Formats: sequence, structure tokens, C-alpha cells
Amino acid sequence: MRELTLAQQATAPDFLIQFAPILIIGVIFYLLIFMPMRKRQKKLEAVIASLKNGDKVITTSGIYGVVTGVKDTTLILKIADQVKIEVAKSAIAEKLEGAQGS
Repeated sequence: MRELTLAQQATAPDFLIQFAPILIIGVIFYLLIFMPMRKRQKKLEAVIASLKNGDKVITTSGIYGVVTGVKDTTLILKIADQVKIEVAKSAIAEKLEGAQGS
């Protein structure tokens, strides 16, 4: 009876030692990759929600424009004189700082 409990005690530390590196790698991935990615995504969502007419933005495809209209899920961007396009809000990469309008 006593030998069985010693065997069980011997396998418990072995189990933890085997899976400790995997757990450590998982924690490192979370801290270095997933957490900063989530912070950036939340910040971008806040910027997109605060967009208004006159803000300069760049889309994920590299188009620079000025917001001329805001709808529920899309934005109207003026990209040149007499040229306006409608893009999804999710296509906005960032809001450009500086003077509003152009």
C-alpha cells in the first residue's frame, strides 16, 4: 500500500516537469504577442469610432483621404478633387495627425 502512494508521488513531479516548458512558452506568447495585439486593436477601434468629417486617414490599402461622411459601417473619403469613395470602417489603418481638411 505504501509503495503505491510513493509511486504516485513520483509521477506527479515528473508530469509537472514535462509540461512546465510548454506552459512557460504559452505564457510568453501571450505576454509578448497576444496582449499587445489586443491593445492595438482596441486603440484602433476607439480611433475609428471617433472619426468625424475633416479627419485625414489612411486605409489598409494605402489610400490617403479626408473623411467627408460617416455612416454606420462605412465612411465616405475624399481622395482627390471631385473624387469620393465609400470604404468600410474596418479598412481604416490609422488617423493621420495634423491639420484637418485639405
